[in-house]
Amino acid sequence: MTATLLCCLLLSAPASDANRPNILLIVSDDHGYADVGFQGCQDIPTPHLDRLAREGMHCTSGYVSHPFCSPTRAGLMTGRYQQRFGHENNPFYDPADHQEGLPLSEKLLPEFLGQAGYKTGWIGKWHLGAAPEFRPENRGFAETFGFIGGGHKYIDWQENIKNEYTVPIERNGKVVEVTEHLTTALGHEAAAFVQRHKGEPWFLYLAFNAPHTPHEPTAERLARFSSIENLNRRKYAAQVSLMDDAIGEALEALRASGQEENTLVFFFSDNGGPITVNGSSNDPLRGAKGDVYEGGVRVPFVVKWPAKLPGGGTYDLPVSSLDVFATSLGVAGATMPTDRKYDSVNLIPYLSGAEKRTPHDQLFWRTTRKIWAVRAGDSKLIRLGGNADELYDLRSDIGEKANLQATHPQDASRLGTTLDAWDKELVAPAFPGAGGRQKPKKAKAN
Repeated sequence: MTATLLCCLLLSAPASDANRPNILLIVSDDHGYADVGFQGCQDIPTPHLDRLAREGMHCTSGYVSHPFCSPTRAGLMTGRYQQRFGHENNPFYDPADHQEGLPLSEKLLPEFLGQAGYKTGWIGKWHLGAAPEFRPENRGFAETFGFIGGGHKYIDWQENIKNEYTVPIERNGKVVEVTEHLTTALGHEAAAFVQRHKGEPWFLYLAFNAPHTPHEPTAERLARFSSIENLNRRKYAAQVSLMDDAIGEALEALRASGQEENTLVFFFSDNGGPITVNGSSNDPLRGAKGDVYEGGVRVPFVVKWPAKLPGGGTYDLPVSSLDVFATSLGVAGATMPTDRKYDSVNLIPYLSGAEKRTPHDQLFWRTTRKIWAVRAGDSKLIRLGGNADELYDLRSDIGEKANLQATHPQDASRLGTTLDAWDKELVAPAFPGAGGRQKPKKAKAN
């Protein structure tokens, strides 16, 4: 074999398993923007998440691609705005419904990573369809533990397959008994996965349902927050604290097993906090879950990879949960697909400082409630149904209080045209979702 040929073979060979990082993706549920210590929270200690932010990169303009649960997860798993394939609603929980779920036309991140030699695992909440073909074990995850619907009770539930919040917890398709608080159980499972797969590259999607309602913290944890007068906020704080401990257990497993240095960790919430529902806070942002104001889509967001990224810094340019897809494929040495339009960006060159430009010229949002938004630079346009467009400067007005549409009509027009062009690329919803499900009519009394 000639030296030239040998050189070419070495250059084209995939990276060895020892060089490829593990990938730990942690997602909280309905977690308020203000409700972690690294965002300034005073009444809910989150020491493990604070350490993650302190040792990683705190992305101060971190966004999700949709202001509520399932569509965000669909975008996360595909690297594409979910409206490109019609996943714009929360699917109705029905294991016999073969329409309500992430369309099978889409290939998910774990499928790509599995083909690249990664051991793939999912723990926690799914919420991407309940029929067999939509389930995680059929969408690329080799190991699974959790529940299929959009939420679940945390303690003392009676199993009922027809009730989304009390379905059995399953491990690799088999029902298992969970006797501890569900959030704690998810932390145990994550730590076990990390330890079990030491020595091989792995991808773990750890999707908590905390601090989503129902608020069912342990009595011990609730007592820690007795100083919080508002009972809803007190229960929420206890739920966040339990989740922080569960995340801490997974992160400690990384350290104890010697995998911390070469593990890429993401953390963010799936949307902004529903402040009047679960006691969360999105201060100083305007709006809440379901809104395209910052409070609905801007979330606590951390990326950590000690082997490649500087620790203890902040990154202020906009990044998106969509970027997990391209970033993960990039570090895994897998080829980014080109068969359709992707909206995901590999963040590593940007977070490392090698690339100075912004990862995204624009970020977009749309929901079936007829609301839209686009952010370009520091300017953000909001469109609420048939109302006049609103324009905000996020650099000076993160709370979106001063509508500049009247004083900057050209900027508003430019962003409106950009938003219209993006909207034309999208498709209609592929399924009606839980909100569009027709309720059976009651029989009339004789």
